[in-house]
Amino acid sequence: MKQAQSKTSAVQLERAAEKPHIIKTLAKSIRQYKKESILSPVFMVGEVVMEVLIPFLMAGLIDKGIEGGNMGYVAKMSLVLVIFAMLSLFFGAMSGSYAASAATGFVANLRRDIFARVQTFSFSNIDKFSTASLVTRLTTDVNNVMMAYQAIIRQAVRGILMIIFALIMAFNTNAQISIIFVCVIPVLAFGLAFISLYAHPIFVRAFKIYDKLNSVVQENLRGIRVVKSYVREETEKDKFNTISAELYSDFTQGQKRVAFNMPLMQLCIYTCLILISWVGAKLIVGHEMTTGELMSIIAYSMSILMSLMLLSMVFVMLIISRASSERIAEVLHEESDLQNPKNPLTEVKDGSISFKAVNFSYVNDKNKLCLSNVDFDIKSGETIGIIGGTGSSKTTLVQLIPRLYDVTEGVALVGGADVRAYDIEALRNQVAVVLQSNVLFSGTIKENLRWGNENASDEEIKHACRLAQAHSFIETFPNGYDTYIEQGGSNVSGGQKQRLCIARALLKKPKILILDDSTSAVDTKTDSQIRRAFREEIPNTTKLIIAQRISSVEDADRIIVMEGGKVGAIGTHEELLASNRIYQEVYNSQAQGGGDFDEEK
Repeated sequence: MKQAQSKTSAVQLERAAEKPHIIKTLAKSIRQYKKESILSPVFMVGEVVMEVLIPFLMAGLIDKGIEGGNMGYVAKMSLVLVIFAMLSLFFGAMSGSYAASAATGFVANLRRDIFARVQTFSFSNIDKFSTASLVTRLTTDVNNVMMAYQAIIRQAVRGILMIIFALIMAFNTNAQISIIFVCVIPVLAFGLAFISLYAHPIFVRAFKIYDKLNSVVQENLRGIRVVKSYVREETEKDKFNTISAELYSDFTQGQKRVAFNMPLMQLCIYTCLILISWVGAKLIVGHEMTTGELMSIIAYSMSILMSLMLLSMVFVMLIISRASSERIAEVLHEESDLQNPKNPLTEVKDGSISFKAVNFSYVNDKNKLCLSNVDFDIKSGETIGIIGGTGSSKTTLVQLIPRLYDVTEGVALVGGADVRAYDIEALRNQVAVVLQSNVLFSGTIKENLRWGNENASDEEIKHACRLAQAHSFIETFPNGYDTYIEQGGSNVSGGQKQRLCIARALLKKPKILILDDSTSAVDTKTDSQIRRAFREEIPNTTKLIIAQRISSVEDADRIIVMEGGKVGAIGTHEELLASNRIYQEVYNSQAQGGGDFDEEK
């Protein structure tokens, strides 16, 4: 039991130690909005001072003016009160304006900082958080932090200053009654701290469920055609409703605990009012206090109690935003698994590739290898075919070349140098990859193609499209190269999307071109034309072609056969056909019009 308590205490101390670090991390995003962040509380000081002085002046107006029958003093003080009220309004409006500017500017920077950090992540970093979780952190969590920040620099400052100034004025008016406030505030502070301790873990859990909810929505929308073709709408609704119910349950539970702050506030407020009225009445009857002083004390008590209520609402925002702040800081603290060396190479000599005793594991565990003892050498300008069954790590193999992942053991060389010695951007600019899952972005065909080279001329774009056998179908569109591509390329076919992605890669004019099953959706004739264009037009570019069809790689200089994460064989089409059993079986099955590399024998 003691051990468990000790462990819990250690965790709490660790979290407490992290708080300043989190605040410091988020505060870096304030940047150019420091002035607004400072001016907002400065103007709030002016508003609070005016509001605190008004009850004091009112007491004098009642005692000296109205009860003393001095109408000149009443007129004079009335004018002063109007001026103070106008100043209070001005200071309040300025404070609100600066607070809004500071908060929105801060979160705009914060959102940019999070997105910029995500752009530096490796695939493994993104896998750690998940896409849905990163979207939640950029939207819901950032909005929570914005509301909390605005509340801190405006409402919290107002509440704290009002309590301090009003207490000073109240003690200056009558110390005996003011002691009531001193007794109530610690009770309220203890109660709010107790609520926070029990509510925060629930909100942390709730935001994780938010991630799941976003994931379900994202998955459903991405695969909506599959959902409808299999008539699985009801299943998807049930999945969504289950997670939504979990979220409802957690937020309800959290809000119920936070809701105790209002009854606690009301208890403190009404207790104060009853005690002030009771003690004040006795003092007036005993001629120890004037009517004006009692009115000012009541005004100060209301200001103090309303400020406490305001602080309790800010407190609720802080409880919710605390979980969001921790999640945002987690992303900002995350360092990419892939870092540039101190003095990186910025030029790739040629397109040669060598793997020396390469082992690779996605979880960095030597006992769970996806690639094992991979060795081969590829000369610059060679065309290499890569075939293998599903799960044979073909894609994993080529992802090590542009350093999308780092090898676990061994070394991967490009242009005669370890890929880890290069500047990552310089390396990837010379290695063009057309991945299995082709992605086009919202925008025109021309805009999508210029991802490969933003300065490409129209002639260069058309030339790349001719090589990729895309020019002919683009010309059939009413707007040609200015045709708008919908999100995800939903208004072009799979084969058209593949050819556009190949053209985009060619515009980079890379030293190494990797096609990861990138012609699977085109017919064999078009596939053949693309390969012929590569041979004739880019002979000095090293070409790696992953395919299931042997016809796609049979004219390659050499073919690598992958088996269970290992290189099973390397050779020309004729050599493998004569010596490799697996290659023979696949060739025969495809030549007879049945099956592919994954067909069971």
